[in-house]
Formats: sequence, C-alpha cells, structure tokens
Amino acid sequence: MQASDTDLTLLIDAARAAGKIAARHFKRDPETWHKPDDAGPVTEADIAIDTMLRSELLAARPGYGWLSEETMDTPDRLAAERLFIIDPIDGTRAFIDGSRAFAHSLAVVEHGQVIAGVVYLPMMDKIYASAVGRGATLNGAAISASALGGEADATVLTTKPNMRADHWPGGVPLITPQYRSSLAYRMSLVAEGRFDAMMTFRDTWEWDIAAGVLIAHEAGATVTDGHGGPIRFNNPSGQVAGVVTGAPGVHAALMRRRAA
Repeated sequence: MQASDTDLTLLIDAARAAGKIAARHFKRDPETWHKPDDAGPVTEADIAIDTMLRSELLAARPGYGWLSEETMDTPDRLAAERLFIIDPIDGTRAFIDGSRAFAHSLAVVEHGQVIAGVVYLPMMDKIYASAVGRGATLNGAAISASALGGEADATVLTTKPNMRADHWPGGVPLITPQYRSSLAYRMSLVAEGRFDAMMTFRDTWEWDIAAGVLIAHEAGATVTDGHGGPIRFNNPSGQVAGVVTGAPGVHAALMRRRAA
C-alpha cells in the first residue's frame, strides 16, 4: 500500500473525529472572537478541532510538518518532506450562522504536491476523499467533474469581486455565478460535477484549497492558480495566487478570457 493510501485513511478518521467536535458546538452559541488584523472570526470549536488534529495527526506521523489556519506558523515546515495542511473549519462564518455548509479540510503534501486529501461536511455527512492516482470519491462512490465543453451555460462558484471587468481582458465570461461559503466545498462540488467550475483570484491560503485541489484533479477537473499556472504548496507565505478549477473545456475558456 502506498503512503498516500495510508495517509488518506488517517485523514478520513481524523476528519470524522473533527466532525464530532463540531457537532457538539453547532447551533449552541460557541464562544466567538475576531482574529487580529481583520483576519476573520474564530470559535472555540475551531481551536478545539485544531488542537485535536495536531495532537492525533502528528502523533501518528511525527516526521511530518504542520500548517494550519489556527496554529501559529513556523519556518520548520519548509524543510519537511511531507506535511499536513489543515483547515479545522473552512467556512467559520457559516458555522457561526448555523449553516451546514462548513467543512473540515485535511491534506498531506509531499514536495509541494498534495498526495492525500479529505473534505468533510459533518452536518451533511458528506466526505470527499482522494489519494494521488486513485480517483476521487464522495462517501466511497467515485465522482467525476462536469463534461461541459465551454463557458456557455456554465454554472460557476465564485464571488462578485471575481466578476469585475478588470479581471477579464477578453471580456467578462457569460456564466451563471453561484456561491458557497467554503472554498474546500466549492472545489469538491466541482469535483462532483454539480458545478462546472469555481474561481477566486485573490491570494488564497493553502489550507483553504489543498485537499480540494487533489480531489478536483483526481475527478478529472483542470486545476490551476488564478493566472493559469501550476499550484505548489508549502510556500513560505502559506498562500497561492488564487485558484481556478473546472471541467477542462470550461477552465480553458475562462483562461482564454483571462489572458486575452
């Protein structure tokens, strides 16, 4: 069995444990505060999940590095051959508001590439999972990206700022925009074929997308940064230059408008 397979099993078990913690706090007015520098809200559930995951995952893989939204970053991870990239709750605002559309996003990265990833929505009992070269699954069943061949009639998960004309030298694409709060969930929905693409052009934290990048890729979607370039993880900044994921034909059409 490949290391990515055993790591995937580890991530699935950890994600389900995270879901149990989230369920105990969901719709029960968890303690909430705002991070410095307007970095968004955080709850006691985020911290409890991060603490559990860091303890359990690093105990199982003591040689791995660690990057998580809720753990202070250190440069040690940059020298790690493999590391965990974790978002304890992706969609914290949705969690606070009582929406079920939040996720736990867990990934293992090796030499800059994701080799195992899990996105788990505990209140929907949806677990998206993938190991490199193994395809992508939802609750154990294989999933695949949309087969739509171009932007016409494409339904794309995005936000209004990404539709500004200055992002599109070739003209704003003729798509139907939709929204979900969690980036990890958006990428998983594209992998599932329920939406044709997703995109964000702002600098994006690695923990928001690491698991979703592999799941979407293994489902047959094209995945790049916001400029159409390859995505590598474990960067010193912990960020990448946006992300665009979609059915190959849709992705190509969007990139043509971006590059015109």
